[in-house]
Amino acid sequence: MTNNSELREMAKNASLKAHSPYSNVKVGSALITDSGKYFEGCNIENSSFGGTICAERVAIFSAISQGESKIRKIYVYTKAGWPPCGFCRQVMCEFAEEDLIVIIGNEKGEEKEILFSDLMPLAYTPSTYHAKE
Repeated sequence: MTNNSELREMAKNASLKAHSPYSNVKVGSALITDSGKYFEGCNIENSSFGGTICAERVAIFSAISQGESKIRKIYVYTKAGWPPCGFCRQVMCEFAEEDLIVIIGNEKGEEKEILFSDLMPLAYTPSTYHAKE
């Protein structure tokens, strides 16, 4: 398993690429997939607001578009240490390994490491959707 400092640096560097002229909040994310490949993303805002996409989803969609199917660890960086939003949590559960670790970091170097199942209990997952009534 990768150490958090490598993911932190990737996420922090990705945040510098953010397009956030409306909120002025720069978010970066980096992840490692089940196959050991790394991906990163930054938030990209849009004047329609509905077209805005979070850093976590950019990183996840980048991984999936490159043929990956599962993420095992994801790092989310903001200056203040914001957690992933609800949309991002839902996307994470679609592609999460059972023991997905989410790390939330801030500019002070503080980190909170959380199991995804604790971050989003009772998640609506692909197995929920396919369960027979």
